[in-house]
Amino acid sequence: MLAVTILGNNSAVPAFDRHPTSQVVTHDGVNYLVDCGEGTQIQMINYKIRRGKISHIFISHLHGDHYFGLVGLLNSFGLLGHQQELHVYAPSPLQEIIEMQLRVADTRLCYQLHFHTISGEALLVDNEKIEIRCFPTQHRIECYGFTFREKRKPRKLILDSVKQNNVPLHFYDNLKDGEDFITSAGEVIRNEWVTTAAPKGKSYAFCADTRYFEPIIDHIRDTDMIYHETTYLDNLRERAFERFHSTSKQAALIAKKANVKRLLIGHFSSKYDTLEEFEKEARDVFPNTDLALEGVTYRI
Repeated sequence: MLAVTILGNNSAVPAFDRHPTSQVVTHDGVNYLVDCGEGTQIQMINYKIRRGKISHIFISHLHGDHYFGLVGLLNSFGLLGHQQELHVYAPSPLQEIIEMQLRVADTRLCYQLHFHTISGEALLVDNEKIEIRCFPTQHRIECYGFTFREKRKPRKLILDSVKQNNVPLHFYDNLKDGEDFITSAGEVIRNEWVTTAAPKGKSYAFCADTRYFEPIIDHIRDTDMIYHETTYLDNLRERAFERFHSTSKQAALIAKKANVKRLLIGHFSSKYDTLEEFEKEARDVFPNTDLALEGVTYRI
């Protein structure tokens, strides 16, 4: 299962019981934290996110509303006896900032903390289950979005056909990997006779702070679900451009041009006390749009 839980959906200043950006992408029991704004720890407690399941943290950029909660979280991991290695991916200054904070507090972590510098489009994580990449957005400072793509599972055996063709048990894993079976008499049992392909893996993209920026489309095309910032309603399009942010309709247009299946919108400016108009404006352009609401888990 691939899913995302929203911990914070506001922009720079907490307001109206909305918190700065943070979300958890969950895949097969592993939690990946994306951004860590102020209050992330409390939100994790509120929404029963298991911190011990977090092994990777991705920070899009170094504006405070996207990482001011990180040093507190790292310190709490230490106080709670966290043992699992932790990998943090971010633009290069973050390592210096965090290490300085830990040093002046004479904090000694009980787990291994690894920093990985992001400096452009890159493959960050690649294992047997998932592939995670980053891509640049157009923001006031260096900033990156992230894609999470579930790998296709092994082929599924058609057991009746497998048995009818006398394929031995020890070869079953080879069948799942797509191999044909050759009998002792030289007969070829073709893989498609005895297996079916697994469904295509699910995909999710986090489009971090950005102006309307069409180059990101190549990175998110045909994704099952994306999150795109919508700091302002569309009547403030000029202000959004000046401040390197997007509007509701701009986010929806990106989703439409990228042929994604579903759009979540967030990073709302604190000037708005209600959010219904964001959803309405975006749906006028891309109907399958939802507000990214805090505490809600969206399954992909």
